[in-house]
Amino acid sequence: MLKGKNVNLKVLEKEELALLTEWVNNLEYIGEYTRHLQQSKTEAEKFYDKLTPKEKWFFIEKKDGSKIGFISHFSQEECLGIGYFLIPSERGKGYCAEAVKIMVDYLFLSKDIVRVQAETDVRNVISQKVLEKVGFNKEGTIRKSSFIGGEWRDMFLYSILREEWKEPKILAKVTSC
Repeated sequence: MLKGKNVNLKVLEKEELALLTEWVNNLEYIGEYTRHLQQSKTEAEKFYDKLTPKEKWFFIEKKDGSKIGFISHFSQEECLGIGYFLIPSERGKGYCAEAVKIMVDYLFLSKDIVRVQAETDVRNVISQKVLEKVGFNKEGTIRKSSFIGGEWRDMFLYSILREEWKEPKILAKVTSC
């Protein structure tokens, strides 16, 4: 478990996929800026079973253990990408920014990488603010890169380089995950 001040990141176990599947199939939870996958638990299990060491899924949990969101890292060429979301009732409370800080600390402390990147819909101002608050820089626009809600959408590409990160913001050390 990766421990923050207000939230922890807990590695998602296979037996917990039912909750994640429920969330990703709920348009209210996944939001208007993410592809609507509509995935069965069996499909999620198959995807989970194929995760590589460069891919890991975490629940975002409050200190009382209640699950309030999801964050993951995944391989993208020579770097790692991240993706995240919170359930609607927990948005706007700073939990997502803290979870992203924890993830960035974890990745730079435990992986030999030079950058972490994320993409966000150009209309998703909240996600852009989260990334900028954590220290990500907007690199540019990826035109018509995602088909969401029946239309091709532009995405902003954000990244943080190891030399921009410099030191942990939350984590002091990384224990095995």
